[in-house]
Amino acid sequence: MLTAALHTARTRWAAFVGSFVALALGVGLIATMGLALAATLDAPERGPERFALAPVVVKGNDTLRVPTLSGDRTRTLAHPGPLTPELVLRLAGLGPTTQDRSFPVRAHGGPQQLVGHPWSVAAFAPYTLDAGRAPNADDEVVTTGWARPGSRLATDRGPVTVVGTVTSRGFEDAVFWTDTRAARLSPAVDQLVVAADPAAVRAAVGPDPGVRVLTGRDRRYADPDPERDAEALLAVNALLGTAGGITGFVSVFVVASAFAFAVAQRRKEFALLRTVGATPGQVRRMVYTEALALGAVASAMGCLLGAYGAPRLARRLAEDGTAPHWFAIGDAVWPYHLAFWTGLLVALAGAVAASWRAGRVRPGEALREAAAETKAMTPARWVLGAGLLLAGLGTLAHALLTDPSDLLHRKTYTSRPMLFVVAFALLAPVVVRPLVRLVAGLPARLPGAGGMLVRENAAAGVRRTAAVAAPVLVTVALAGSLLGTTATLEEARAEEVRQRTTADFVITGGPGGFGPAAVEGVRAVPGTEVSATSATELHVLEEGVALIRSEARAADPRALARTADLPLVAGRVADLDDGSVIVTEEWERHTVGSTVDVRLGDGTPRTLRIAAVMSIGTGNNGAYVTPANAPGAPVDRIDVRLAPGADTATAATGLADAARQAGGTLLTKQQWVADSSPRTKRTTRTGFLLVLGIALLYTGIALANTLVTATSDRARELALLRLAGATRGQVLRLVAGESLTVVLVGAATGTLVAALNLAGIQGALRLLDAGGAIVVPWAALGATTASCAAVALVSAVVPAALGLRRRAVDPAGLRD
Repeated sequence: MLTAALHTARTRWAAFVGSFVALALGVGLIATMGLALAATLDAPERGPERFALAPVVVKGNDTLRVPTLSGDRTRTLAHPGPLTPELVLRLAGLGPTTQDRSFPVRAHGGPQQLVGHPWSVAAFAPYTLDAGRAPNADDEVVTTGWARPGSRLATDRGPVTVVGTVTSRGFEDAVFWTDTRAARLSPAVDQLVVAADPAAVRAAVGPDPGVRVLTGRDRRYADPDPERDAEALLAVNALLGTAGGITGFVSVFVVASAFAFAVAQRRKEFALLRTVGATPGQVRRMVYTEALALGAVASAMGCLLGAYGAPRLARRLAEDGTAPHWFAIGDAVWPYHLAFWTGLLVALAGAVAASWRAGRVRPGEALREAAAETKAMTPARWVLGAGLLLAGLGTLAHALLTDPSDLLHRKTYTSRPMLFVVAFALLAPVVVRPLVRLVAGLPARLPGAGGMLVRENAAAGVRRTAAVAAPVLVTVALAGSLLGTTATLEEARAEEVRQRTTADFVITGGPGGFGPAAVEGVRAVPGTEVSATSATELHVLEEGVALIRSEARAADPRALARTADLPLVAGRVADLDDGSVIVTEEWERHTVGSTVDVRLGDGTPRTLRIAAVMSIGTGNNGAYVTPANAPGAPVDRIDVRLAPGADTATAATGLADAARQAGGTLLTKQQWVADSSPRTKRTTRTGFLLVLGIALLYTGIALANTLVTATSDRARELALLRLAGATRGQVLRLVAGESLTVVLVGAATGTLVAALNLAGIQGALRLLDAGGAIVVPWAALGATTASCAAVALVSAVVPAALGLRRRAVDPAGLRD
């Protein structure tokens, strides 16, 4: 059987090309994703940046640490406290100290995330002057190269002149003032560089939990956003994990379908082997040997593709900012093993079912089955298809009844469509005939026999139709489910913001927010009601082990009630005070009047009474406290509602002037809703587009392989049509019509799968009291279907045209 398998593979190589390419590509993608994932797990820790040359750095503790029965739980604080003047004075007695201050700066025409520092700390990065000189006066500054010496800048800290520049080190856009001016602009000492023995510094600090002493690599925790590399790698890990998981599913699905169809097309060959004495086991072993040989070579080729593609993927992720700039592929070996052995298993899995069926029939039945198709649905296929469909519907119903918010999580809505995709693919022979008659019903009624032949041929060739429709089903279902779900969630979140905002105008600020004078300037505009709010965080320990972070806003309850319509299910906004909190139903405790232990944004423990409860919605409702429970949180948003009878134009002019003087931006309600509605993360969208691109590529390979093989095997059928009087053009139009019909059947089935998933998302939103309508990505579905149709037309018409170049009597004389 080994000799027969190798001889068959050599003489029928064209039938294996599609499967080989699909398998090699799948293994290459798995190897590429695996190598990139391994690089995120083995990434080196980033060293200190701003204080690379500092001996010891003392800073306020920015980490919340809560002991639990399962160990300490930690979170980064939103508003860490500064160093006390007493501690600064005490540490100055140990040796020379340098006070560091960091404060946001807004400069006209400058970078968005601009930060100010005293000049003396620049030496610890080190920043070195590459033009000009150090600042000597209050209105002189040095920049990190984004403004040249001699430039006059208008900033929210007053007009300044650039007297020098330093080479940017890539981690911040900075402005350096004199130490004296920086101390007046930001009196609090954020960090302190101490030139002394670390042990002496720790002894001077003592057991103060609000202070950290940093040396060595730990000095990176004094850098801006020290966890940004880890967070970026986590996002890349999630992106590659999602893309790799779905890609693996698509590759297994398409490759298995391609193998199964290729084996099914060779039933006559198996029948002849049985007739000359081959046992069922020998037939199966021959197919397995072919699959192993093909799988080994394709998997090896795929590993080479992975070694070529992984470094380019890493470089692309670093260039577009998705991964850190230093991200690169390491020397991990396990992704190659994973990809290679997965390729072999996929090759075997694709051949198992069809070869088992071909080996079971008796010689006479095998010859009869090779001449004409009989039933395509086996008992095992019925059980698996119906079981997966019921499992998909059952788990969807269970989630809706128990935890509808889980359906809105990315991991859930990316994996859930797979059950329906596989179920409908297995049940495709059942739905093919009615869908074909529905899609081709109108053309069949047109004059002439062409439409009728298209309908009957597509309905009769169930296996061929199902094999062509399956990859189209996968791609359309993924496009509709993934893009439709993200668009539906975005619409629901925008509707939440729209319903929650009753203000006529919103003034937004930069990272530094608005000072008291700026807020009073807005309040002074006649005919307005103003609500100034701050962004903060609350932390609560749930079930004794989980430290949950919740975004929150601090607001005056009376002003909040006038400018916002919170989605309350219990309680009143007016009941909010300094000893209470407004929570959502997602909190473990969410009964009005009960108390909850929380940690504020600066880590202060508080016990607050629940004044009101909001619905969960899409998960962005957050919590509300008063400003007394948001220490250190600057006002970053001012909602303005016009008083009854106020002139809109006059008020808008006054608000625009006040916003400009405060360094903010005035937005109408419509502009605010459009600007603030939560969007799908760029990494998530990039991952989805990557997945859909891969799925579309696989679909093209599968369509080309299936249709080229199927059309070539129909040479006698097409020749008989020519002998019956059909012209060459009529035969080609028939082949093209059948291909388009089958693609439309696959697209319709994929759209049905997407509709099931979107209906589940809509049901979850309704149960969570979230608005918004289902958004169907018709453009993406149309583009996907059109791409599949183009590939199908070329893959079916070209082989048919080449076959029709011969005399019709030659292929017509061949006997089955």
